[in-house]
Parts: sequence; structure tokens; C-alpha cells
Amino acid sequence: MKRRILWACVMLSFVWTASAQKARKNMREFEKHSGQVMQAFSDSLKNLRSSYDAHIGMWEDLSTPAPAGILPNHDLYKLFVPPTYYFSPVQQAFGLNWAPGKPCQGMNLTDSVYRAKPDTLASFACPSVERSAPVDRYVNRILLNYYLAHPDRVVGNELYLQDVKVVDETQMMQSITQEDVKDHLQPDVVVENVNADAELVVVKPNFWKYTGEGKIQFTQHSVSDNWYKGGESTNALYSELILAAKYDDQHRIQFENELEMKLGFITAPSDTIHEYKTNSDLLRFNSKLGVKAFKNWYYTLNAELKTQFFPNYKTNSNDMVSGFMSPFQLKVSLGMDYKLTKKNFELSILGAPLTYKYVYLKDKDIVNPSAFEVEAGKSCANLFGSEFKLNMTWKIASNIEWKSKLEYFTTYEKVNISWENTFDFRLNRYLSTSLFIHPRFDDGVKLSEDNDTYFQFKEMFTFGLSYSW
Repeated sequence: MKRRILWACVMLSFVWTASAQKARKNMREFEKHSGQVMQAFSDSLKNLRSSYDAHIGMWEDLSTPAPAGILPNHDLYKLFVPPTYYFSPVQQAFGLNWAPGKPCQGMNLTDSVYRAKPDTLASFACPSVERSAPVDRYVNRILLNYYLAHPDRVVGNELYLQDVKVVDETQMMQSITQEDVKDHLQPDVVVENVNADAELVVVKPNFWKYTGEGKIQFTQHSVSDNWYKGGESTNALYSELILAAKYDDQHRIQFENELEMKLGFITAPSDTIHEYKTNSDLLRFNSKLGVKAFKNWYYTLNAELKTQFFPNYKTNSNDMVSGFMSPFQLKVSLGMDYKLTKKNFELSILGAPLTYKYVYLKDKDIVNPSAFEVEAGKSCANLFGSEFKLNMTWKIASNIEWKSKLEYFTTYEKVNISWENTFDFRLNRYLSTSLFIHPRFDDGVKLSEDNDTYFQFKEMFTFGLSYSW
């Protein structure tokens, strides 16, 4: 009998030990899995909160793209907006809408934010009552616990939202299509004063920009008759007017127009026939229409008209070198234009493989028509070729500006290169000094004993009045 009892005790100890080990194992497994479940639940809440924060952040900047990931659930919004006191949690807890076997139905079938406006309840019917009603009941229980535990953190009240109105279709912004974009024109009457109590005044943007620049400058050089190196006294007057009108719709079209007028006179004591001669004479109009292709590139049609104001003669002779409409040049080119605009730098590079140039001489007495690419005995020339044009404006410093214009035209038989450079040194708003440098190459000119090179050069340094607007 004792042996049986002893044997039973041994067996019970083994069973108890095995059960304890199994229980400890199960407990470890439970703790392990419960930890994973809690971690997963915590991570899901963090992800959900991050998604809500991202969507709420979209209201601060409407251009922010919608974040990817979990989409906000409108049934849970009360858990993620700033803590607000709602009526539905308290009504659900203490309401009398109860019957045996029926759960508490303290919530309304609409969002509790709009409970203060019963006339609008129908406009906010929940799309899925079977799902939204039980979810809202659980949300209300959570809020009620929060109200009891942290009453000091509840900063809002549902009464503050009583005046919230329904957003109907007329108030919703639709995406703008290209067909909806209308022409933007400058208003006929300038809007000076706007009454805040009146209706909203909308002024359409003006895409035109007008600029201008004018100069009147002079130089003076004087020597005595017995100056040991010789020479003669001269006076020079130079004037310039540049008017520009540019259209840019900030989307696709650019239209640039520029009228340039330069006129300068110099006394000529050594010329016994002419008391004054022109040292600068230009009338030029340039127009450029660009349609955006991609990035900074534009399909461009460019036209330029150029002539001068007064006739110019050789020294001590009445032989006319050039005059008004002699020559008159019209150049039309089609190509691609690259544009770059920075704070103090503007660049335009036009490559035009299709270019037409027309040259006309009104006066038949021009001494050297070949200087203007017109054959002797003729009054006009029609030239076809290609053109490369570069325009640059660089504000090197606050009072130093460099404008450069490079033109390369070729008929594949002859080449004409012109490079105009103007350096403006502004002393103040009204006074400036200008340095103009103009090298030129033209292999269409006939060489002679007096002219044995195709290279030409012009330079001018002036000081005087200058004004820009």
C-alpha cells in the first residue's frame, strides 16, 4: 500500500512538473504573441495618426499632393481633430432611448457636429448606417473616458461649430482645363479704391511690360592751333532712345518688340564742305514671336527692319556713302530660341536655319553698293541663308551693366558678323558714362587700296544724361 501511494505521488509530481512546464511555455508564447499584437496595434495607430496629420496638413497648403497610405475614415475624425466636447457621448451614456434587448442608441444618424442645426440633418445622412452607427458609439465611449480623465485638455466645444454650412456643388472648385483659360486683358478703368463692404473686385492680370531708356551725351576735344602734336578741336553730341514692349502669358506665348533710335553728330573742321557729320545713325525695329516648345526653348519667328535718318558723305566730297532708306534692310528668320532669365542676367540665343534678307537702296548715287550686299547697277538684293543671333544683358554690379548683341548671317557664300557691346557706368539716376564697342566682319565688301581687310571697327565713349523707366 505504501508503495502504491509513493508511486502515485511520484506520478503526480511528474504530471505536475509537465503541466507547469507546459503552462510556463504557453505563458511565454502568450506573452510573445500578445507583445507582437500590442506592437502591431500601436504601429497601426501611429500610421493612422500620421495619415490624418498629413491630410490635415493639406489645408495649410492646397498645392500639397494627397499623401499615400491609409485614407482617413470620416467616422473616426473626432479622435484626431483637436479635443472637442461633443453632445453625443453624454447623450449616449445618459439617454433614455432604451428598451429591453435593445442597445443604447444615443447617437444621431448624422455627424454630431451638425446636431445644432436640425434643418440640415438630411443633407448629412451617413452613406452606411450599419457601419457608421456602431463605430460612432465606440468613438463616443472613448471620448467620454477622455473627458473624465483629461477635462483640462478639451479646448473646443460643439457649440462653436453651429454656423458650419453645407458645401454645395456651386462652392466646389473644379479643375481648370486649357479651354477654361480666357484672354487676360488690362482693365479699361484703373481700380484705385476698393470698398471692403462692396462686392469682390477681380482685376485680370496684364501680361504686357513696357520699358524705355533715353540718353543725351556729349564729348568735347580742344587743342590750340600751335599744339606740338597737331590735331583739331571737335565736339560731338550723341542721343539714344530705346522703347520696348514685351508680352509674356507665363505659360506659352512670348511676344517682344523693340524700337531703337540712335543719332550722333560731330564737328568736322578738316571737312571744308560739311560742317557737321554723323558719327552714329540708326533706326531699327525688332519683333520676335515665340511659342514655347519645352523648358527654355521656343519656336520663334523673328523680323527686323533697319535704316538710318540722315545721309552721310565722304570727307571733302559730296559722294554719298549712305542715307535714309539707303540701305533699308528687312530680315525675317524662323528657328528655335533658347531663353535664360536670372536675377541680374538675361540671355537669348536664336538659331534660325531659314532666314530671308531683303536690302533696298533708294538713292542711286550710293558710292559703294557692294558694302550693303547690292550689286552695282541694281537697287535691291534678295538673300537667303541662315542666322545666329545672341542677345545678352548682364548687370555686373549695381551701377555697371553690359549689353551685348551678336549677329551672324551667312548665305553660304558670304558671311556677315556684327557684335555690338554697350557698357553703361551709372553715376546716379540721371548721369552715366557709356562705352560702345562694335567690331564687324563682312567678306562681301570689295577690297581696294584704301580698304584691304574685311574687318571693321567702331568705338565711342560718351558722358551725359541718362534715364530709364
